[in-house]
Amino acid sequence: MPRIEPLDVEELPEDLREKMKMGVARMGFKANDGLTLARVPGLIEGLAGLTWAIYGKDGLVSNELKRMVSIITSTASGCTYCQSHTLHGAEKAGLGEDKIKALWEYESSPLFSDSERAALRVAQGAGHAPVEVTDADFDEMKKYYDDNQICEIVSIIALFGFLNKWNATIATDIESNPLAALHQLGPTADAA
Repeated sequence: MPRIEPLDVEELPEDLREKMKMGVARMGFKANDGLTLARVPGLIEGLAGLTWAIYGKDGLVSNELKRMVSIITSTASGCTYCQSHTLHGAEKAGLGEDKIKALWEYESSPLFSDSERAALRVAQGAGHAPVEVTDADFDEMKKYYDDNQICEIVSIIALFGFLNKWNATIATDIESNPLAALHQLGPTADAA
């Protein structure tokens, strides 16, 4: 049960109502976190701009890597809502089921490159509070990514830092589609 009830779509200002309807058409469900974020004027618009800047195009690193970083960060932080959404989003974006299911074996699985391992190690350490990223982790990542690419990877981690704290604190109810993805693709409870 959420600690703050989501607004009803009809309670939203007209422009947000239209954006929510477009989101429903794109995702197949009404995002409960959007309906609580809408309680703070300007928050959805700001978050949408940030999310678009990170995910709107391939950017400096691939969207596949971005999806994996978001799953690892959300899982390590303990936010089941964001974990379910990032798993659902990765599957919808075409990240293979085998690779998604092997994410918590990234250190040893042949499905992951050394560069992916370096980024995922930082994402996992950054998902914890306090952050557990070491200089050695960062030095390893610098072998594969330039400073701009690293900043893009950290932007994904930071975006989910906000979303993880928002949804875990509010105890946002997970919608059926992301919940199904969590059950189908999620790691075991001891993975994070």
